[in-house]
Amino acid sequence: MGNGPIQNRKRRATSYDVARLAGVSQSAVSRSFKPGASIAPETRDRVMAAATRLGYQPDAIARGLITKRSGIVAILISNLTNLYYPEVLAELSQELSARDMRVLLFSLANESEVDRVLDQIWRYRVDGVISAARLTDAQIRQFGERGVPLVLYNRAAETVPCASVSCDSAGGERELVTRLLDVGHARFAIVAGPEDSTVGEERVAAARALLERAGHPDVPLARGRYSYESGEACMRELLRQGPAPDAVICANDVMAIGAMDAARAHDLRVPEQISIVGFDGVAPARWASYRLTTIRQPVRRMTRAAIAMLAERIDNPDLIAERRVFSGELILGASARIPAAQDYR
Repeated sequence: MGNGPIQNRKRRATSYDVARLAGVSQSAVSRSFKPGASIAPETRDRVMAAATRLGYQPDAIARGLITKRSGIVAILISNLTNLYYPEVLAELSQELSARDMRVLLFSLANESEVDRVLDQIWRYRVDGVISAARLTDAQIRQFGERGVPLVLYNRAAETVPCASVSCDSAGGERELVTRLLDVGHARFAIVAGPEDSTVGEERVAAARALLERAGHPDVPLARGRYSYESGEACMRELLRQGPAPDAVICANDVMAIGAMDAARAHDLRVPEQISIVGFDGVAPARWASYRLTTIRQPVRRMTRAAIAMLAERIDNPDLIAERRVFSGELILGASARIPAAQDYR
């Protein structure tokens, strides 16, 4: 066949052109470009050599017309949620690429703005949606009415059946608060996220309930926006309200890091005078200057589970709703007076 590409073609090469040049069937060409498809290695090599010579690439749009699938998965995510989501997006992209699918990202300034982007999602013929933002029951029903498979990421539907993957936020928060109570912390404060953040509110509610049962019913609370700057501001606000707390429970790691720096700026020693804990297990929490005590979410396992569940529902839309809940890992760093602190690995 020669080594150089055929030049000056007046039209784009098709799979039939490749099949003729390689001496194989058109279906063999299709299988050669489909990940995981059954085809002999020598046949695939011949197809790829012919495709290279002809400058052929499969037409995703044409394939979609044949298969009735776009090969696109929409990801719905909130800007304000957590710093760990870039890791989630990277995992999603890699896993979907391995399945020969692509990501269409829709980003929200706040979780309460879902209706605005749903109108945009319906314009695309996506095969399914993974939502890392809060959806109302009515919004979830729209996916069923339109026949678009949906998996909720790190949240669950309350009353409407819907597939979901989540971390046990309440359980993780209770573990952190229990450890703080066990070693004698007595003056608590909470740094919460926006009120429209479902996951953040689950963490705050779990912390408040446990503290109330332990005899701390009126714990001061300041609200941030999951950012470093808001964590600093919340800590300054809490310190202005009265005596410094000896334990601050933050709804995410990034605000906890901001709170640590604000406490240090007020000459408070962390953890000797004030313990600060977070949630998520983001990379900066492991930096030597912070070594935050936190709950690390199993992002990779959760992401792979979400994609597997969505793929199953794309292939079989009649599957019943399923909820998978993963436990987080307690990381005992150096930001809280909790025994048996361990170095990060």
